Amino acid sequence: MKKEVQKKDIEAGYAAYVKPFTPKPPYLKNCLWAFFTGGSICTLAYLANNLLMEGGMEEKNAQTLVTVGIIMIAQLLTALGPFDTIAKTAGAGVIVPISGFANSMVAPAMEYKKEGIVLGAGAKLFTVAGPVLVCGITAATAAGVIYWIAGLF
Repeated sequence: MKKEVQKKDIEAGYAAYVKPFTPKPPYLKNCLWAFFTGGSICTLAYLANNLLMEGGMEEKNAQTLVTVGIIMIAQLLTALGPFDTIAKTAGAGVIVPISGFANSMVAPAMEYKKEGIVLGAGAKLFTVAGPVLVCGITAATAAGVIYWIAGLF
């Protein structure tokens, strides 16, 4: 009990010491950057979708092509390096859409590419995204089974 009290006192003292030196993030500026960046990405995607549909493509195919395009651009920007700079400025506006998922797939692979294609890039490709895929597939399977069972009644 005495050690816990000492630990809490030390942590409280450290927090009080560090507080004046810790910069406060510009929350409003960060929110605005995220809003306008994410909005710009969505607006460009919407315009591209409309252009593809005006060119004669079916809506579903246009939406798929735009999504794949966003993923490819995010992967390319991650591989070449500017995605991190953009993400530092734009924040959640560029991370939350599917571009953030593409970045989380490519970034570990690029970091370990020196170790080879199979044991480096290939092995690290799903380091971050693997658990997301497992949870998503498991949740989708569970929802499908529940839907199927509900349809039996």
